[in-house]
Order: sequence, then structure tokens, then C-alpha cells
Amino acid sequence: MYQYFEQISTRIAAPFTKPENRHSKVWECQCGQSIFFRNTQCLACNAGLGYWPEGNLLSALVAGPEVDTWSLSARPDAGTFRRCANLQTPAACNWLVPHSAGEGALCLACNLNRTIPDLSVAENPERWCKVETAKRRLVAQLVNLGLPVVSKKQDEATGLAFDFIGIDLEGNLPTTGHAEGLITLDIKEADDAHREKVRVQMREPYRTLLGHFRHEVGHYYWDRLIADTHWQDDFRRLFGDETYSYADALERHYQEGAPADWQQGYVSAYATMHPWEDWAETWAHYLHMMDAVDTALGFGMSAREMDLDYLPFPLETLYNPQHPSGPAFLSFVNAWIELAGMLNELSRAMGQPDFYPFVLPPAVIAKLHFIHLVIQEKGGRADEVLQA
Repeated sequence: MYQYFEQISTRIAAPFTKPENRHSKVWECQCGQSIFFRNTQCLACNAGLGYWPEGNLLSALVAGPEVDTWSLSARPDAGTFRRCANLQTPAACNWLVPHSAGEGALCLACNLNRTIPDLSVAENPERWCKVETAKRRLVAQLVNLGLPVVSKKQDEATGLAFDFIGIDLEGNLPTTGHAEGLITLDIKEADDAHREKVRVQMREPYRTLLGHFRHEVGHYYWDRLIADTHWQDDFRRLFGDETYSYADALERHYQEGAPADWQQGYVSAYATMHPWEDWAETWAHYLHMMDAVDTALGFGMSAREMDLDYLPFPLETLYNPQHPSGPAFLSFVNAWIELAGMLNELSRAMGQPDFYPFVLPPAVIAKLHFIHLVIQEKGGRADEVLQA
């Protein structure tokens, strides 16, 4: 099979050709101007914009039959909506809620918040805006993959919630992490200088708000998709036995660091700490890759047009080489390798750090494919992004 790939070419071709299958982050206003995921208003015609998460559509808004109700210029048949109650807050949310939700309703993403930062602190309104912008991108991707996104307000036991907090009254610093569906984020992570200082201290190649969210929500979905399911045995074969003491693993990692050869089997040094962290790190990279490639192709970029020659991974690299979606997934991974290579060179040309400062060994490709199949089984929509 490896020879088969070589006979075709060392050039890697992206598998994406059907725009309707892409979950793009660029749309067109009613005036023809390009509009983007975070926009609340068109800069060309000043039309109000709203994002409809169920249809993955950002559209100009047309006044509805009642005050503060709206329909979508791009999809008049979609029904009538209201704008999220957080539109006029520092969160600046541009998402829509069904008309039936009533006045003052929060959207799917904002409804996940359990605690927002203290807005009387001067820096916190801007911090909250940055945090919510990243979180909305996360939630939109989860919805587009078909994964369940349920608030703890609806289901305390299995739902998802977010706490965005700072130092408490006793002077204790918050710890970013996940526990039983609750994702906690130190609001200071929204400060670029603070986050970069921590990144350097922790010797991390990458640290962003969106990266935090994608990693922590990986822990949440491990509980929902892997624990006590038919996937658990294969998870242990690929990632390791998660019953090993997490506290012991944490102590060992910070005393001894990652093994010298960690690059052979892990996407990051932190992934070596414990199987749960390996899963969460690999899950985050899967979401990075899917969103970045999809967005690039939304702008008309294609690996077919890149003058870069990389030796592609063979089919046997995958977790399940015989799976029907295997060739499409492998083509996606190989397209990502070329895209990341090009973007790294563009970053270097500007004197900036690499866009994607990671190397993906074959063992990680197998883990990524495993995650893809888990998501596809649960959500039923991950393969849509791979269809040619």
C-alpha cells in the first residue's frame, strides 16, 4: 500500500471539493460583502448579522413580524429568531435563538455559562469578550460535528458548563481544568502577556484560549463517549490504561518531565503525562486540524495548488485501515501536513513563531483516526467534512 501511494505521486491532494459539505467560517451578506463568524454587523451595508448554529449560517437579518424578532435574508424559510441576550453585553454575542425562546433568552453557547467574570474589574469586560469569542467557535464546531451540547442547566449530571473566574476572596488562584462536565478557566488567560508568560514557564509551544477549550472539552467527551463503552478497550490499547493514578502521573510528570523519545508516540510532551491527557491533547489537535483545513478551503485554498512535496502517510498508519472512510481521512491528514507547512513558512516570513509547532508521528495519526471514528459514530457528521 505504501508503494501504491508512491506510484500515484508524493504530491498530496486535498479531498474537499463540495462547498456544501464544508462548515465554513466565511459567508456572504445580502449586499455581497464577505462576512465572518464573529461579525455582528456588515461593514459595507450596516445590516445586522446573526449566526444560526443549527444551520451553521451567518446571515443578514430582516425585521420580523414582532419587535426584536428577525428572519434570515439568506434563509427566509428558517423561521423567526431573536438575538442572544448577550449581544449588548461585553460578550458581544451574535448568535440567534428561536423566537419561541422568548425575550431575554441566551443562545446555546451563552447558556453554558455558570459563572462569568466580575465585570466591575476594569480588565474583565475585554477579557470576557475574548473568552466568549473563542468559546463560540468551539461550540459551533461541536454542533457541526453532530456532538451533543447540553447545558448543566438542562442536565446537571451529564451536561456541560463553564466557570470564568479570577482570584477568590481568600486570594486563591483558580485552576484551569475540567471536572464532571464543568470547565473552569482563569480569566487572566485572556491577557496575552500573562498567557505568553505562562507558556514560556511551562515550556509549551502553543497556548491559546481556543486551545484550552478544545483540550478541556476533550476530557468532557471522554466521559461521554469512551467511558464504559465498546471503545474503552481500544482506547487503552492506543492511549494507555486510564485507571493509573492521575495524581501519581502528575507528580511524576512535573518531577521527571516527558520521556526522551516522546515525539515518537505523542502529539505533545504534556500528552505523555497520563492517558486522559493524551486523549485530550490529541482531541484538541483533531479539532484544530478540522477547523483550520475547513476554513482554508472556505477561502479557496487547496493542497492541490501547493508546490510542496511531502511523503504521505500510508493507509496502514490509521487506527482502522479497512474502514470505508479511511482513504478520505488519510487524505485530510496529508492535506493538513501541506497546509501547516505552508502556514509555518508564512509565519517565519513575518518573524513570527510557527503557525503549527508540532510534528505528527504515525502513532498520533492512528489516535486521530480513532477520535474521528468515535465522533462520527456519536454525531454522524464528521465524515461530511471528508467527502469528496
